[in-house]
Amino acid sequence: MGKTNQSAATRRMFLGGAASFLAVPALAQSGVNSAATTEVERDLTETVRRNISSFRSMAWEPYFDNLNKGAILVDITSRALHFWDESGQYFLFPSSVPLTEDLTRRGRTQVTRKVEGPDWRPTPNMLKRNPEWPAHIPPGPNNPLGTHALYLSWQYYRIHGTHDTRKIGRRSSNGCIGLYNEHIARLFSMTEVGTQVLLI
Repeated sequence: MGKTNQSAATRRMFLGGAASFLAVPALAQSGVNSAATTEVERDLTETVRRNISSFRSMAWEPYFDNLNKGAILVDITSRALHFWDESGQYFLFPSSVPLTEDLTRRGRTQVTRKVEGPDWRPTPNMLKRNPEWPAHIPPGPNNPLGTHALYLSWQYYRIHGTHDTRKIGRRSSNGCIGLYNEHIARLFSMTEVGTQVLLI
């Protein structure tokens, strides 16, 4: 693919022009087959099956001292977000993860802010890598943060939705963790400022 075509394709995917490309699952553990799970468009039968098999329920005790304000665990390898509320009720969501190891951050953080209808500005490093990107995108169908965003204590890192459902199950982000819009709305309603977050 030529540089111009590649740039145009990247921009189209980035702007989320295919919001309705795939059906979004209604429940956290259903519909995983709807999401692409590789970085390249291809026949996904085998890769989807392999990705689903890596999704497993996890216990919170090895990772958190308590469930005060709930706890989020993001497993980068299996591309899944696990959430426990204060009562111990458990939810599993397929996610997108950072595109490369250089963009990946692991460790403990927490939710510091919750925004419904977030706007978006690329980081300075994003603009260096992609100078053609716009400096600001307001809330709406072209916003890369989708419908809701959980801001973390790490600068520029968020757990957010996406209008481009093809990104879920892939290494596709610049550092953030992405969910289907229906899933981030559900997670948003269950978390609060101070919810514990661990990326492994």
